[in-house]
Amino acid sequence: MTLDPAVPPLEVDPLLDDPQTRIIVCCGSGGVGKTTTAAALGVRAAERGRKVVVLTIDPARRLAQSMGIDSLDNTPRQVKGIEGSGELHAMMLDMKRTFDEIVEAHADADRARAILENPFYQSLSAGFAGTQEYMAMEKLGQLRARDEWDLIVVDTPPSRSALDFLDAPKRLGSFLDGKFIRLLMAPAKMGGRAGMKFLNVGMSMMTGTLGKLLGGQFLRDVQTFVAAMDTMFGGFRTRADATYRLLQAPGTAFLVVAAPERDALREAAYFVERLAAEGMPLAGLVLNRVHGSGAARLSAERARAAAENLEEGRIVDQGRGKDGVREAAAPAGSSPDAPEAPEASRTPEPHEESQTSEPSISAPQSEPPSEQPSVNQLTAGLLRLHAERMQVLKREQRTRDRFTALHPEVPVAEVTALPGDVHDLAGLRIIGVRLAGEDPVPGAS
Repeated sequence: MTLDPAVPPLEVDPLLDDPQTRIIVCCGSGGVGKTTTAAALGVRAAERGRKVVVLTIDPARRLAQSMGIDSLDNTPRQVKGIEGSGELHAMMLDMKRTFDEIVEAHADADRARAILENPFYQSLSAGFAGTQEYMAMEKLGQLRARDEWDLIVVDTPPSRSALDFLDAPKRLGSFLDGKFIRLLMAPAKMGGRAGMKFLNVGMSMMTGTLGKLLGGQFLRDVQTFVAAMDTMFGGFRTRADATYRLLQAPGTAFLVVAAPERDALREAAYFVERLAAEGMPLAGLVLNRVHGSGAARLSAERARAAAENLEEGRIVDQGRGKDGVREAAAPAGSSPDAPEAPEASRTPEPHEESQTSEPSISAPQSEPPSEQPSVNQLTAGLLRLHAERMQVLKREQRTRDRFTALHPEVPVAEVTALPGDVHDLAGLRIIGVRLAGEDPVPGAS
């Protein structure tokens, strides 16, 4: 699939080389290659002289394996084998550990211990909707505040929707500001007898109902958690707002990653529109796993027609079949209609032994198939495979054209599909080369 000349190309190397670029966020729907793209960008930027850290949220741990690291955790680890003057570090977000670090950093020892041991907090930190996306933004803010790396590459969480990454801080803020939380916080804020009176009178109906639905112990755990977290709620919102502003800053670049499929590009279109609405800098679209062909001038229709011609020729062009074989095997001077003497009823003369010994060995062997039909059959199969490939290319082209028609201003980089999975630095380098538009094998699949 070739890019329309009217579509601006995404220039990856200038983006990576620009010292003003401090954050690159790879976003998109799940399963489109965000992790591989983020890792390849990190490798290429490091080998071009940048000091890079890649933050991934990939639970499959493919990033660690491809970078030759036994495991990744919440601490950046340097990647060995980088060719160049730069450095590459990688880490994998530990959602719960990041939440624990926030509590430990913003609460005294006794209150932090009470929060960390609270059952409701343990459930919230491990599985509350949007927590992973929020913690990814928290970790991004922490990394940027350290100012230790020239470039931070973020692989956003594998959410069902790419918009979850941008919506998470607002969702968590809405939860912390919600009426339910404010109601639970009221007794702790009032304190003393007034607080107890409020709790016994003003909340008696609500707590009784919730106690029946959720269980009295669960409700007490929630109230204890809210009381302990009261002073930290404002900090969550403040940091989320600060990170959101960081994503809007000129030093940040968003790369929307998609596959040449209808659902993935529809999601990419939604995300492009959302970034524009939020005033966030979009660098372009990375179209992953694009198929190509070295014989694109041969259309699917012509390939199928040629395959049918070859197959029909293979069926008809059989010569005289086994009649011709029998004629070739008959002795010279013998009549084809003459009965053949049984081998067991005649004794060969001494001078005939060398002639009769060979037929006795070769007789049981089956006739080898004619070479020409097998070549035709193989050629026809290859033509049909090519026809299927051209159909895939045509479908991908139509899908991409729909996106570019909606967003003609978005630069696009196409990455041709590799024959296998990426599992080492060499594979990541190949992806980086293709991202930069330097595909050494154009049209490779």
